[in-house]
Amino acid sequence: MLSLGTSLTNRNAAAVLRDAAARVAQGEAQIDCSALGQVDSSAVAVMLALHRDAAARGQSLSFVGVPQQVAALASLYGVDTLLTLSPRNPASVPAAAATESGIQSAADPLAAAGQAALHRH
Repeated sequence: MLSLGTSLTNRNAAAVLRDAAARVAQGEAQIDCSALGQVDSSAVAVMLALHRDAAARGQSLSFVGVPQQVAALASLYGVDTLLTLSPRNPASVPAAAATESGIQSAADPLAAAGQAALHRH
């Protein structure tokens, strides 16, 4: 199973995508997101690109251990039903980490809106 690491933001998204896409091309079918702690909307963009690459090859791809903040962003952008997301066990994330989790603002208005929406709840 391929891990996306601990951070997936606009700073490293291109490198993560390049490496992960190579593994998907080799037939990787599950992506482990459980270690992700620092994310922005780039995480959802990378997941969508990987999903698209797998679909183009006739493969199915699933994302396991998806942090709540990533699932919330995917839902906000309306792509949660497109991606196969298995959430991280909420008991494994301390409450403080869930609310102050390292969601970073990306350089787009949707990311700012997503961050604001997440902090309202």
